[in-house]
Amino acid sequence: MKDLSLQWRITLMTAALVCAACLSMNFLVGYTGMQYMDEIGSEVSAYSNVNEDVPRSFNPRSEDVGNELTIVVSDAQKSFGATSWCITAVVTLIGGVLAYFASGRALRPLRTFAAQIEHVQPGNLADSKISEDVLPEFKRFSESFNGMINRLDAGFAAQRQFSGNAAHELRTPLALMQAQMELFAVEHPDVPPATNDLLTLLREQTERMSSMTSTLLEMSELRAIPCNDEIELAPLIEEVLADLAPLADQKSIALACRGNSLMNGSDPLMYRMMFNLVENAIRYSRPASTIDVTVNEEDDRVLIRIEDEGFGIPEQHRDSVFQPFFRVDKSRSREYGGVGLGLSLVWEIATLHGGTIEVEKSSSHGTVMLATLPKLGVAKSPMGL
Repeated sequence: MKDLSLQWRITLMTAALVCAACLSMNFLVGYTGMQYMDEIGSEVSAYSNVNEDVPRSFNPRSEDVGNELTIVVSDAQKSFGATSWCITAVVTLIGGVLAYFASGRALRPLRTFAAQIEHVQPGNLADSKISEDVLPEFKRFSESFNGMINRLDAGFAAQRQFSGNAAHELRTPLALMQAQMELFAVEHPDVPPATNDLLTLLREQTERMSSMTSTLLEMSELRAIPCNDEIELAPLIEEVLADLAPLADQKSIALACRGNSLMNGSDPLMYRMMFNLVENAIRYSRPASTIDVTVNEEDDRVLIRIEDEGFGIPEQHRDSVFQPFFRVDKSRSREYGGVGLGLSLVWEIATLHGGTIEVEKSSSHGTVMLATLPKLGVAKSPMGL
């Protein structure tokens, strides 16, 4: 019973109630009908002889009725009982069918609500509220859900503000530390090897922290950037590939781009999204391999695929790679200077544009990242009912 949907539960309960009511009526009406049929014998008018034209009265209790009248009454009782059971079955079946469709119509707001919940994301909370112009039974439900959405939106806003403030406060001391280390290296060129190694480590970690704070600051300010530019993707991707060509040449990696499309959005943010995706593919691809960036259109969506020939992403980590500070291989990330925010920023930008980013497929031979975005002129669909 636990595996049945609410609609089927209502249907089965309604059918059981209809069946119980029909059975009760069947027994009561059937019993009464049988009693009256049995009492027919007290006063019966019949022909004593089929050749006589005038009927006469007789008492079946004192006279021999014969088989004909007995058979007629017995057949009527059997027919009455069979008809009653057939009517019970038909009424129960019709009641169950009507209950199924009626409950389905009554539960339609719940299905709409469930479909809406599936699309709730941190980036579209403002569009996820339910209209409160609903049935009285769902009014309190919708008010509670909208209140929860407001609290979540406020919580995420506070989180973004805190990240932005922290990143902003860290930029100045980090810049000061970098300047002091550079100045120390210039003033003391002949330091011992151990001191030089320490300075190198400090510079690398300071640069890493500066990169992290810059990314956090960008993520906190995304909502303030307008997304109303008309973007042609092919030139933008070509620019990204040209800027990353020196990094790809270090590993003898070939970069290729095919396809084109138009979309609405922020040109700087889309550049940053594609830059992070291609840079990530370069860093984790095998030397002397190829990275393909393809753009296709499907209905009202633009599909951007970035395919590399790296070592792949384990299946259990494919949803986690877009979380902040998550790294599949921490040792390799430290080798390449990653901080675990590049793909998280990609996810934020895709969500801001009304799209998605996912690992479409991955194996030991490479990974395909898929970004799905609205085409030019296609507005982000509202989430309200």
